[in-house]
Amino acid sequence: MSRIGKLPVNLPAGVTVEVSADNTVSVKGPLGTLSQKVDSDITVEVGTHTDTRTGAVVPAVLVSRPTNQPRHRSMHGLYRALINNMVVGVSKGYEIKQELVGVGFKAEVKGQVLEMSLGYSHDTHFLLPKEVTATAVTEKKGNPIVTFKSIDKQLIGQVAAKLRSLRKPEPYKGKGIKFVGEQIRRKAGKSAGAK
Repeated sequence: MSRIGKLPVNLPAGVTVEVSADNTVSVKGPLGTLSQKVDSDITVEVGTHTDTRTGAVVPAVLVSRPTNQPRHRSMHGLYRALINNMVVGVSKGYEIKQELVGVGFKAEVKGQVLEMSLGYSHDTHFLLPKEVTATAVTEKKGNPIVTFKSIDKQLIGQVAAKLRSLRKPEPYKGKGIKFVGEQIRRKAGKSAGAK
């Protein structure tokens, strides 16, 4: 069995899961609704599961596969992880913080447009999908920090990666857009007076 696939997805309070006839899983929670089409070979069931730590019976989603073929094994873990991400998304949500490192770098959010000054001759306008909200904070003597929030883990990761690609951190001074807490591998510059 897939070590990830066989784990049940526990449903927190206020989260409901429905599986339609065409194998589409819909997860509804306090923050919104997400749905995911699951391959017809994979079986998704909403049932109960006994929590090993507390011994209580909790509602859970169980994912199973018909055979041990490599294709079924890979999809087993994948769909369990996707359903788990949806459950976490509609109950808690996801947040990604990015830092703009550089002299004169600025960020400002106007509706669904993120306006930035990234050291180019022109300002950069970044349009956000309606499912993602952003805030930009600049503290005194600190770099601007852009925070993304969404219930969709895949979408928020894609938006953050796209923003980072606008100005990747360079290895000499570390200028660019990086994730908060990310360590940039630095290179030594040319040594002065080398003969």
